[in-house]
Amino acid sequence: MKICIVSDSHDHRDMLATAVTQAKAEGAEAVLHCGDVVAPTALRPLQKLGLPVHVIHGNNMGDTYAMFMLSQEPGSVIHYHGMDAGLELGGKRIFIVHYPHYAEAMALTGDWDIVCCGHDHRPAIRLIDHVKQGQTLYLNPGTVAGIGPCASYLIGDLDSMVFEVRELNHCL
Repeated sequence: MKICIVSDSHDHRDMLATAVTQAKAEGAEAVLHCGDVVAPTALRPLQKLGLPVHVIHGNNMGDTYAMFMLSQEPGSVIHYHGMDAGLELGGKRIFIVHYPHYAEAMALTGDWDIVCCGHDHRPAIRLIDHVKQGQTLYLNPGTVAGIGPCASYLIGDLDSMVFEVRELNHCL
């Protein structure tokens, strides 16, 4: 199962939609958004793409009530989890949180196959050794809005556990 991971879209709905459209064209079946959507309306363009979108709020929370209401609309693909989320996709245990230090701490527990985060706008893919004598994959897609570094997202395959940074060639 392929997934798309984005973060820190900061109301840049067109760039978010472009990243998810590209990922869907490459076979992505789900989207993880690691926070800082800001206005929930920025997610509306994703509704028509039909992929389930698992989203948390981050430190730029925006209107959490509106986010909840968007997720409750009939036929909505948005799954709003609040400040963090633990879920299973493609047989992998995945934890999503906005902050890198929190993600690193969760990776150390050995309870998750993958931890995803955002916040610092720097893409990263690395393995973290955990207390159960194994490794957890740590993923940060950077910022899909291109605030600071160029706009980026991750696409990867849960079966092979191979992920790649993709750039949108746009920097603010």
